Amino acid sequence: MQSVAVPLRDQDRSKLQRAGQHSKLWADQAARRPPPGETQVQLYFNPASPYVRKVCVTAHELGLSDRLERTSITLSPVSPHEGVRANNPIGKIPTLVLEDGTALYDSPVICEYLDALTGGNRIFPATGPERWTALRRQSIADGIMDAAVLTRYEDAVRPKELRWQEWVDGQFLKIRTALDVLENENLDGGFDIGAISIACALGYLDLRYASEAWRKSRPRLAAWAAAVGKRPSLAATTPAVP
Repeated sequence: MQSVAVPLRDQDRSKLQRAGQHSKLWADQAARRPPPGETQVQLYFNPASPYVRKVCVTAHELGLSDRLERTSITLSPVSPHEGVRANNPIGKIPTLVLEDGTALYDSPVICEYLDALTGGNRIFPATGPERWTALRRQSIADGIMDAAVLTRYEDAVRPKELRWQEWVDGQFLKIRTALDVLENENLDGGFDIGAISIACALGYLDLRYASEAWRKSRPRLAAWAAAVGKRPSLAATTPAVP
């Protein structure tokens, strides 16, 4: 796109409008900077990634959003990003680069690191049954994300003549089975890492697989998702359909 010389305020306004393809609230967050004296860290991200959204929701809940310097990238298994690979040998997002150059990955590690920055045990329960329940729910939700993202790559990246429908069916079986388990969970209570992960997994299904209509046979889970979806952290990180 050809650049046009315009006053600074118009340039800023134009940037926000372009970033608005994801969400204006997300763009507002990304434009902020921490107060002087606070450490800022670099987050390699793509707003469509449910794993990245987990990190951003966690940061928002902890009051750390302004400390994330977001570097927006695009990558896939067949089109890696060299900046990410230089910091994360697996080449995946999210990748968080600290001020001293140390890199942290993946989303569970980054989220727990952010929780520790604020004293710990706000997003990750300290010990006992609450902790194991939160971690188990995170694992279920991450499994849903894994299956959905892999299926997305199968549809969007793999050549049509090489696609394997039975493999796709197997991924959706994982997703549906996990959703059925969550339908029977009592998700009322605190918004910990388990709840954050579930909300982000459901959001990704809405983004990429709305035709799956997961709510129809899971009214309790649907009601819970509608309620937590009103939280500012989720509203601010909702990706737009590309």
